[in-house]
Amino acid sequence: MDQDKEATIPQHRKLYEWLRTEIESGMFKAGDMLPSENELCAIHQVTRPTVRQALTALANDGFIKRQQGKGSIVNELPKGIGILSISSTTSAFSNKNLQTHIIDGPRLIAWPTDFMFQIPESVKNLGCIYLERLRLVNNEPVFYDITYLPNINLPRFVNRNFENKSLFDVLRESYRLEVKGGEQRIDAILADEKIANFFNVPTGHPVLHLDRKFDTNRVGFHFYSSIYCNTQKHTLYGTF
Repeated sequence: MDQDKEATIPQHRKLYEWLRTEIESGMFKAGDMLPSENELCAIHQVTRPTVRQALTALANDGFIKRQQGKGSIVNELPKGIGILSISSTTSAFSNKNLQTHIIDGPRLIAWPTDFMFQIPESVKNLGCIYLERLRLVNNEPVFYDITYLPNINLPRFVNRNFENKSLFDVLRESYRLEVKGGEQRIDAILADEKIANFFNVPTGHPVLHLDRKFDTNRVGFHFYSSIYCNTQKHTLYGTF
């Protein structure tokens, strides 16, 4: 991250990202106590309201639970694949051996004419950024994911390399875009030749399919994914 961009990031977001990284990497494990508010203030040279904002965000995202009189306790990261929650695929896989292979993109295209959700004309006229990925766990393909982002205020996005990187993290850290909710449709389909080849299954094999619309903290900015899931060896779950 360049210095100019880092200078514009609020202190509570920097602290949030640091704590989140420490939790996801296993530095802080389930049941561990995070440093106290006073300790975090001293270590990071920030104010108590800044620390509380960061901890509140971590609690809202499910990484910690805050207990009056005790402090902040790290939650157990999910052991299944929490893709049925409104979360990124990377966070849904938790600490599993996840790899991301780019099949196509990111590149600018016209919105598909038979798109899965209704798109405002003002957004449709600007085109979308297309990204096609295959996600593997322990070298086995589990998700085939096609993402569509509106071509609005995402400078240099098409020049980014997403190999083994989280789209949600890039949006959050580089563009201040955070997912706040959304909607999804789920159905079972039979794999066509392309999907069957990705998943190493016979053509016609049952595959779980999700169409997802993500709402963000930027008013009117939504992006979309069509995800195909190979559930032979992995249980999917969601929280509500």
